[in-house]
Amino acid sequence: MTQVAVITGASSGLGKEAAKALAGQGWHVIAVGRDAARTASAGAEIKAAAAQSGRVDILRADLSLLGDAERLAREIAGLTDRIDVLANNAGGMASGLVVTAEGNEANFTGNHLGPFLLTEKLLPLLRKAAADAPKGSVRIINTSSDASEMIPSINLDDMQNLDNFSVGVAYCGSKLANVLHARALGWRLADAGIVAHSFHPGTVASNFFADVSPETKAYTDTLDKMSEAEGADTLIWLATSPEGGASSGTYWYKREPRVPNPLFDDAEYIERFWKASEAQVVGVKV
Repeated sequence: MTQVAVITGASSGLGKEAAKALAGQGWHVIAVGRDAARTASAGAEIKAAAAQSGRVDILRADLSLLGDAERLAREIAGLTDRIDVLANNAGGMASGLVVTAEGNEANFTGNHLGPFLLTEKLLPLLRKAAADAPKGSVRIINTSSDASEMIPSINLDDMQNLDNFSVGVAYCGSKLANVLHARALGWRLADAGIVAHSFHPGTVASNFFADVSPETKAYTDTLDKMSEAEGADTLIWLATSPEGGASSGTYWYKREPRVPNPLFDDAEYIERFWKASEAQVVGVKV
């Protein structure tokens, strides 16, 4: 049976590299991008890299819009009845406060709330795959950042940081949310045999830095950067290797467990975080 991977943020960077790699291994890859031109260009590359037995579908969605996340889930369900790997890879760092038409802060929503909702909507397809697959072979992978380690906590009473907005806090909070989301999924999905992970890809020379603030760009321009293929290595490894299915909820860097934010082991806080995230996506209207 052909394995199915959904990869968001596949129009460039790590997501595109991971999509090309899995398509080249004969997977059915559902690649999701936001920008029309980049998504079309990446789609052509991914299809060109696909093995003869592979299949590639290209979809567009902006995960900072919860309605788009819900629509995307329906479109994916129209293409497959199972998902073996969900890579919540889409994300970015804004240069300032943007409030969407739905009234949400775009950066935190695009990095966490949209992927959180998409994951919930796709769980039936992940469970379907897990029902007849070896334990640990169905996986959810969140692309996070070492920015998750640079913030003490998320204000669960104002997750979107709207009362005291800061670009840095919005980004660091969303990346911590990626780690906590995967940690919680590891606990919640253990009985189903589904594993979840988050990882820090490192500083990658990619489109990620295109929209950051001038101050952030000035700093990141001083950093050594790895290639997109190098940054995608841990994502691909977590998706396909036996090691990726041997544990769950883990935070990784360069194929090795990495020390996470101390909240990683605070089960009570993570439960409150989960409920706060749910409250943010209740009643989504399309």
